[in-house]
Amino acid sequence: MTPVIIAGIEQEQENFAYTMEELVSLAQAAEMEVTKSFKQKLERPIAATYLGKGKAEEIKTAGEITNSEILILNDELTPTQIRNLENITGLRVLDRTSLILEIFAARAKTREAKLQVKIAQLQYRLPRLHTGLVNKLDQQTSGGGYTNRGAGETKLELNRRVIEKKISALNKELKTIEKEQQTRQKQRQRSGIKTAALVGYTNAGKSTTLNGLLKLFGHSANKQVFEKDMLFATLDTSVRKLHFEDNKEILLSDTVGFVSKLPHQLVKAFRTTLAAAANADLLIQVVDLSDKHYQDMIETTEKTLAEIGVTDIPMLYVFNKADKLSLQYPSFEGKELIFSARDEASLRALADILKKELFKDYQTCQYLIPYTQGKLVEELNQNATVLHTDYHADGTLITAEVSPVLAGRLEKFKKVK
Repeated sequence: MTPVIIAGIEQEQENFAYTMEELVSLAQAAEMEVTKSFKQKLERPIAATYLGKGKAEEIKTAGEITNSEILILNDELTPTQIRNLENITGLRVLDRTSLILEIFAARAKTREAKLQVKIAQLQYRLPRLHTGLVNKLDQQTSGGGYTNRGAGETKLELNRRVIEKKISALNKELKTIEKEQQTRQKQRQRSGIKTAALVGYTNAGKSTTLNGLLKLFGHSANKQVFEKDMLFATLDTSVRKLHFEDNKEILLSDTVGFVSKLPHQLVKAFRTTLAAAANADLLIQVVDLSDKHYQDMIETTEKTLAEIGVTDIPMLYVFNKADKLSLQYPSFEGKELIFSARDEASLRALADILKKELFKDYQTCQYLIPYTQGKLVEELNQNATVLHTDYHADGTLITAEVSPVLAGRLEKFKKVK
């Protein structure tokens, strides 16, 4: 693992220690080992160097002693601050934003996620262009530039225009994916299938919860999503269909996790990935109850959701990892469930709550289906909760719990009591 030093400025903020702890976890997620941590109390960052020059000199000495290669700062820095700190410390400087971008770039798997990360990286780099980066950026953006330069146009200006052109092209490609997603979403809405999305802080247990529910209801192992005890183990939204024993089914999405000070470039870019949350009938916020900062995590999640326009959707709070605490679980009150994603009884309780919340608009009806309409009987048996079946001379009498969509199609066969 690459040895690194971390540092941050403690201002009038209660969660400074928490964000520094999180910075250590982010570094570990990027396969780095934190050898030393520095903090400095300042009213505001130093304009030229972020940290005071004395503190920067301390870090230079610590870097030499620990053989560290990188200095990671707990905030987003200006290009001037980064360059000056690199000159003083002799270390490569990463701010919190660039570190998160590096993690996302390494973890992106789908074309959609790769596009989003690339856009965010280019947006981050654009205001940070300087002559020292020109040759490097020429290599990264070759093939997409201009052949004719206007009189007096500098190479720096040219590279800026090349990057802007690249961002525009990537956004167009991303919009094509968005249109495809919108088409699929409309098809789901027409089908009447209910949707729910797991949201929350990174490493809160969203993927573990989804995998537990898949296993509980007998879905094959190849439907399982990737899970690992680390920040941002997965960036791509995974959608799985859960089929319950009573024939009810839902689409459940596992979305990318959040973190404090999530770069605004990524928040904006990942609107497409989080479309599953924006279009869900129910949001399930998974919270790591064993983390003493879980209230901060809830605030960060809800702030980020609001930033991308995910509002006015019912929210269920699922407090996970109760097995690490001296609490009784599963326990449900109001809109809050205390549970463990690795406990079968907890998962069963969650499934029952999901059904109650998502299918409250279902109705129990009685239908007399003529024997000539056998396909409708088959459809009821496959897509509804059949409570009772009886056979009469003029058809099959079925009492079933049905969705509004199915109820509309079968209206003419409804038996009026």
